[in-house]
Amino acid sequence: MTAGYDALLLMSFGGPEGPDDVIPFLENVTRGKGIPRERLAKVGEHYHLFGGVSPINRLCRELKAAIEADFAANGLADVPVYWGNRNWDPYLADTVRQMKEDGVQRAAAFVTSAYDGYSCCGQYAQDIERARAEVPGAPEIDKLRVYYNHPGFVEPFVEATRAALDDLPEDARDATHLVFSAHSVPLSQPGRELYQAQLEDVSAHVAEHAAPGRPWKLVYQSRSGPPAQPWLAPDIGDHLVDLDAAGVRAVVNVPIGFVSDHMEVKYDLDVEATRLAEKLGLAFRRAATPGTHPRFVAMVRELMQERSGTDRPALGSLGPRPDTCGECR
Repeated sequence: MTAGYDALLLMSFGGPEGPDDVIPFLENVTRGKGIPRERLAKVGEHYHLFGGVSPINRLCRELKAAIEADFAANGLADVPVYWGNRNWDPYLADTVRQMKEDGVQRAAAFVTSAYDGYSCCGQYAQDIERARAEVPGAPEIDKLRVYYNHPGFVEPFVEATRAALDDLPEDARDATHLVFSAHSVPLSQPGRELYQAQLEDVSAHVAEHAAPGRPWKLVYQSRSGPPAQPWLAPDIGDHLVDLDAAGVRAVVNVPIGFVSDHMEVKYDLDVEATRLAEKLGLAFRRAATPGTHPRFVAMVRELMQERSGTDRPALGSLGPRPDTCGECR
């Protein structure tokens, strides 16, 4: 039932858990990129609006507990779940060290990022390699496949999109536009074309099944690079302005690129995009991310078990991704 794995490793980005953590965390994220400290301080203001705490570590604790409960309910109570981050405590190398001390031999790694592309997939694979290199005798760790079109990721978005539409004023629902958003990346980033194609494909599926015939568009958010560098566009703010100019009066934003409500959802959408919509006079609702939705939690177990050769479900037109790929490194 576990494809030979004796543990699961939950991997995530990490985030600050207090005001004093904010700048050191941002320094970790941007190390080697030459980002001036003034820019870090500006970004840090987003975190300070929330007490210097990113939701992401709390969300990972909740997901870890939900996975453990799902394992216990499905005969896998003896498979421990570990958690390690790329940029903040608990750091991945420390977690791998603990796994070794606990006698773990072979683990599956589930990453809280659903798509292909360097920052979504390839970088996490490299993080695993680096962490294992720091721990002599480290367990074997296999990153589970990309799951952007797995029913366990897609179906919660269909449900959440319908709920967000239903929350709008009744007289606005028929004319509502769907706005799917994902993190922008540089056009030069390895795997960018595949990332973009996957986002388009899953957005089309959610739109078709949540609100057939409803106008929709994929846009991007959370850009952080220099202005002269081309990134994926259009930006969600620019698109909201365009919708307002076209006479649209209601929008449901579906954060299709995100697994949970971390800072780039809570600030970039719930603060910035929401404020802009209010200024424009747009009725604006944001659909929930999968988080700890039972279907999403069960998907983690299914992804591990499918390595034994069981069915690999995939919605949309692109089919399931392979266990490993080198396209985005």
